[in-house]
Amino acid sequence: MSNKLRTTLLLAATVVLIAAPLVVPGLGGDFKGSDDKGTEAISELAPGYKPWFKSLWTPPSDEVESLLFSLQAALGAGFLGYVIGRRSARKNVADR
Repeated sequence: MSNKLRTTLLLAATVVLIAAPLVVPGLGGDFKGSDDKGTEAISELAPGYKPWFKSLWTPPSDEVESLLFSLQAALGAGFLGYVIGRRSARKNVADR
């Protein structure tokens, strides 16, 4: 497979992956996190349930919570990228 064909196929796959959620029916509506869904399920199954743990700190707003989640994801991705790059460089040095 030539490089030009591979690049074209990867570009087409990327466009499809980006556009698919916009055209798939049934994705409209309120997106809830697993915490919200879990809380709803517990309140339906066991209405008298009392939590046994209280958070040490609760973010002041949903925006701060989203920011912290995004920061955690970015730091994790950066760490994984660093480890993968380090291993790749180590392999390249060993091959020489």
